[in-house]
Amino acid sequence: MLQENTQTARSAGANNDWDASFATARSLVANITSVVLGKEDVARSCVITLLAGEHLLLEDLPGVGKTLMGKALAKSVAGVFRRIQFTPDLLPSDIVGSSIFAAATSEFEFKPGPIFSNFVLADEVNRAPPRTQSALLEAMSDRQVSVDGISHPLTPPFMVIATQNPFEFEGTYVLPESQLDRFLLRVSMGYPGRDYEEAILTSHRFGEPVDQLQSICDSGQIVAMQAQVRDVQVDSTIADYILRVVHATRNSKDLAFGVSTRGALLWYRATQAAAFVDGRDYAIPDDARDLAVAVCGHRVQTRGFLQGNQRAEVEEIVRRIVSQTELPR
Repeated sequence: MLQENTQTARSAGANNDWDASFATARSLVANITSVVLGKEDVARSCVITLLAGEHLLLEDLPGVGKTLMGKALAKSVAGVFRRIQFTPDLLPSDIVGSSIFAAATSEFEFKPGPIFSNFVLADEVNRAPPRTQSALLEAMSDRQVSVDGISHPLTPPFMVIATQNPFEFEGTYVLPESQLDRFLLRVSMGYPGRDYEEAILTSHRFGEPVDQLQSICDSGQIVAMQAQVRDVQVDSTIADYILRVVHATRNSKDLAFGVSTRGALLWYRATQAAAFVDGRDYAIPDDARDLAVAVCGHRVQTRGFLQGNQRAEVEEIVRRIVSQTELPR
């Protein structure tokens, strides 16, 4: 019924616009997987995050393609791309920029930092101290940065693609909860299958294939597609399902705290984007359920804080809550 009502409301011209956007979304996923082999599910998560207008956290062991995935996503869109290598001595001004005295005018001039880009690859974000990590918060939340009391807006689309290794490794810091809550999805790369890994060995003999990757669309098209995603229909029963899971995480005896209101809103937007990537202007319950762990896993914490990576434990708790929550029919 929801599908029929949605489709009859669209004109022929609108249909053409949506179909073209659906094709672009599929092409983005295919373009990424042409160089990041065997990771279509991760590429799809990247495109979902981009079209939802949010930020992505790629977390896994070193050397499994996190940076490559971020670069492939950024190069698939004709926009400004900057990579920031996070290190223990990185300063906030190295990210957002600073005011420099200009002798010619005898005034201070603002010199923008690499955050002024459409795509920012924050590589190994957990290797910088919290003070530097916090420089990303305003940019990720408000799409602006403030330097010397002056706010500087960022040009849309703006997306942070952060990578991190498990934080029990030496020389890394735990990302604060406030920063984790700004990421729409936390996704694990995982090892590629043996056949794909063999193809990787062959395809990388003469350099990085991502360097020759061609863009599929430009920044303006992405902004227009992000607006379309907000128009994807989500039935009230799906919204109710999201809230039931969110409240179950808050009431769970296994968790110290549950998913925030921001997390619930971002899950809703991710559901819209997932439907869009699958070529629909309406969401189905599976869109929300399939995103539950990626959206909620980094927004909750077990009781009794333990040093080390709690990812496996908290994600298992989220899966159990999801399995116990009835899905809309």
